[in-house]
Amino acid sequence: MSQSRLITPVLIAGCVIIMLSFAIRASFGVFQIPVAEEFGWLRADFSLAIAIQNLAWGIGQPIFGAIAEKLGDRRAIVLGALLYAGGLVGSAFATTPEMHQVLEIAVGFGIAGTGFGVILAVVGRAASDANRSMALAIATAAGSAGQIFGAPAAEWLMTLMSWQNVFIVFAAVILSSLFMLPMMRAPAVGRVELEESLGTVLRRAFLDPSYTMIFLGFFSCGYQLAFITAHFPAFVTEMCGTIDPSGTLASVGVTTTSALGALSISLIGLANIAGTLTAGWLGNRYSKKYLLAGIYTGRTIVAAIFIMMPITPTSVIVFSIVMGSLWLATVPLTSGLVAHIYGLRYMGTLYGFVFFSHQLGSFLGVWLGGRMYDLAGDYTLVWWIGVGVGAFSALVHLPIRERPMALAQPA
Repeated sequence: MSQSRLITPVLIAGCVIIMLSFAIRASFGVFQIPVAEEFGWLRADFSLAIAIQNLAWGIGQPIFGAIAEKLGDRRAIVLGALLYAGGLVGSAFATTPEMHQVLEIAVGFGIAGTGFGVILAVVGRAASDANRSMALAIATAAGSAGQIFGAPAAEWLMTLMSWQNVFIVFAAVILSSLFMLPMMRAPAVGRVELEESLGTVLRRAFLDPSYTMIFLGFFSCGYQLAFITAHFPAFVTEMCGTIDPSGTLASVGVTTTSALGALSISLIGLANIAGTLTAGWLGNRYSKKYLLAGIYTGRTIVAAIFIMMPITPTSVIVFSIVMGSLWLATVPLTSGLVAHIYGLRYMGTLYGFVFFSHQLGSFLGVWLGGRMYDLAGDYTLVWWIGVGVGAFSALVHLPIRERPMALAQPA
């Protein structure tokens, strides 16, 4: 396999696996109201289940990165897919919040095994230095491609069957991604990187202030994205103004605010494909830390303007498109920054620890969204917290030293 090509079998297979994994993951917000209404749960009950899923995803990411680096990428992906499918099937039969919350641990670990940490590490090793940033962006954009059809597909399937059966269908979908495994073969890294132990590389990174700043900066990304993914469909359903029955939205089949909520997640994913690919292209040419600071600044401004304006179908669509263009643009830049500074050998584990910060933010964004809704009856305070942490992330990236750390030379 030539490393001079951008599009490789590894990249194609990685895109398919991430796309299916994220299509399912992006749909959970659509289930929030149906599940809560069927069992009479509080909004915080289902929110906590999704929050636990995000936290388990974060905890599982460095674990699956280490499994991939020690036992092989494909074994890690198979384990992830089995946990993902098992958690979904179990969730279909959960009748209490506690059962649902426990089963979401398996789903979260499953996403870790089939998501960015493992897949991006393989894609990164398979790409040349010149193509790496763009390859990582394409793989990341595949997650957005899944987001485009994940939420609307879940909404459509629930018109044909119960939400429990939709979960079972999704379990079959994630298992089908394993047919791509024969293509997931990446070359080994350089000799010096191979001779360094995982412990040596981790100690070097953990003692580096730049790694700490990357870790802290990724927190707000998780907070903002997980909160919007989990709560935005419900937020739009309840808070958005009425849809004009003679307007453009109605002419394309969007006649209810719940349908608009599902569409908003799809629009975010669609806009993010362009945003992520642009970020990957820019990451090959400009400083990744300054690009990240700019993205977080943009998110902060967009979120602040949106919550201060009346919530209308137009504002929802505009917000979804603009925020979508900044959505996962941080992922190829952050993973690329980790690879650039600390090397490719243990990129999966190193990025996994950074991603744990992302998922701590995800846990807080999802759980706090449900909790504050139950206490205050709206999401306003949670939005403003997101604005604040976004501004923090924009600032914390600026002092990062963006140059490769010296590898220990073999004796």
